[in-house]
Amino acid sequence: MTAEFHSIARWQQDHDFSKENIGGERSTKLVLALTVITMLAEIIAGTVYGSMALLADGWHMGTHAAAFMLTLFAYAYARKNATNPRFAFGTGKVSVLGGFTSAVALGLVALVMAVESVLRLLSPEQIHFNQAILVAVIGLTVNIISVFLLKDHHSHEHGHHHEHHDHQGHDDHNLKAAYFHVMADALTSLLAIGALLAGKYMGANWLDPIMGIVGAIIISRWAWGLIRQTSPILLDASAEPSYVRQLVQRIEVEGDHKVTDVHVWKVSADHHAAMISLVSHQPKDTDYYHDLLADFGQIDHLTVEVNRCDNCADATQPRNSCNGHGCCHADDHDHDHDHDHDHDHAHHRH
Repeated sequence: MTAEFHSIARWQQDHDFSKENIGGERSTKLVLALTVITMLAEIIAGTVYGSMALLADGWHMGTHAAAFMLTLFAYAYARKNATNPRFAFGTGKVSVLGGFTSAVALGLVALVMAVESVLRLLSPEQIHFNQAILVAVIGLTVNIISVFLLKDHHSHEHGHHHEHHDHQGHDDHNLKAAYFHVMADALTSLLAIGALLAGKYMGANWLDPIMGIVGAIIISRWAWGLIRQTSPILLDASAEPSYVRQLVQRIEVEGDHKVTDVHVWKVSADHHAAMISLVSHQPKDTDYYHDLLADFGQIDHLTVEVNRCDNCADATQPRNSCNGHGCCHADDHDHDHDHDHDHDHAHHRH
C-alpha cells in the first residue's frame, strides 16, 4: 500500500450486518429435540394401540419439527457465509428469509386446520374423548416447555459482535417464526382440551371443530403479521417517507444544495443503508455531509454522491442543471444522472 493511501481505512465501511443469536439457536435445538422425541413417542404409541388421535398429533408435531430444522439451517447458513463477499451487506437477511418461509408454512398449517375443521363440522365423526384429551394434554405440556425455552430470545439478543448505539437489541424473524409455531401448537392444544371436555361432559361435540376454526383464524393472523414484517425487508422497501423527507430537508436547508436521488432501505432486520445524490454550486467535502447527517442513527451504511453545478450562466441548460437564478433545479428523485461529475462517497462512522 502506497503512502498516500495509508489511511484508506477511514473511508471503508463494515458490510457485514449479520448477527448471531446464540441463545436463541441453542434453545431452538432443545425445542427440536423435545418435539422429535414427543413425535416419535406418539407415532409409536398410536401404531401399537391403534389410536388415530395419537398418530395424527405425532405427524402434526413432525410439521413443527421441520419448521425448527429450517430455523436452525438459516442460523447455520448465515454463520457460514457471514464473511462471504458475494453477499453485499452480509447475511443479515437470511434470518428474515427464514422467518418469511416459516410464516408461509404456518399459514398452510392454519389452512389445513380450517379445512379439516369445516369438514368435521359438516360430517361429524366419533370422538374418543379420553385418548384425545390425553394427546392434547401431552401436546400442551411439551409446547409450554418450548414456549418458555424460546420466549427470552425471540425478540432481543445482545451478544452479537456488532455494536451500534442505536440498536438496543434486534428482531430475529427466524426465531420469531419458531416461537409462533410452538405458540400455535400450544393454542391448538388448549382450545382442543376445552372443546373435548365440553364434548365429554356436556355433549357439545360441535365445539371441537369450532375451536379448530378459531385456532386457524388466530394462527393465520400471526402468520400474516410475520409475512408483513419480513416481505418489505426482502423486497428492499424504502424507509418511512417521513424519515426520508427529514433526510432530504437536512441537506437541502444548506444553501443551494439539491437532493436529486435518495434511497434508504433495510439491509438486515435492523440495519439501514442510504444512498444520496446531490448537486450544488459549492459542494462541501464528504466529512461535512457525514457530520450533517450524524444524528440519523438508523443509517448504518451511508454513501453520498456529490455533483458540482457549473452551468449557471446558461439558462438553456436542462432542468437537471443549474439555471441562472442562483439555485439548482432537479426533478425530484430523478434516477438518470450525469456521471461525468466527480463522485465523493461519505461513510458513516459509528
